[in-house]
This record gives sequence, structure tokens and C-alpha cells, in this order.
Amino acid sequence: MPTVDEPQIRVHLDRLLEQEGITLAELATRVGVTVANLSVLKNDRARAIRFSTLSAICRELDCQPGDLLSYRPGPGT
Repeated sequence: MPTVDEPQIRVHLDRLLEQEGITLAELATRVGVTVANLSVLKNDRARAIRFSTLSAICRELDCQPGDLLSYRPGPGT
């Protein structure tokens, strides 16, 4: 888990799911990953994401990686 001073990557999967009107379970089926793995990503607990998963999510949600992920610098940067 990042410390307070570490920069953080934020995941906006919940917002994109709402915009597209699909559930996490439906996206998991389309992408070919488990709901549990997408839930970890959605709740900002993921430590990594495979490019193949990122590509599949972007394909299914018709978005760019920058729509899904954002960078928030830590306080000391």
C-alpha cells in the first residue's frame, strides 16, 4: 500500500461503467477476467495491471487508458 508521500495512480472504472451502463460482472465476462480482479482494480487496490487487460477494458468501454487511469502526485513531489 502506498505511503502518504508516494504518488498514486487512481482508477476510474466505476465512472466509466456508469457512463457505459454496464455492470462489473458484464465487463468481466467481456474482458475475460474475474469479477474479483476487476473489483480490486475498481477499488484502487491493484498494484499492477496487464497491458492485455488494460487494452481489453479500453476496447469494451470505448475509452483511452487516460480515461481509466489518472496520476495524483504525493505531497512531497
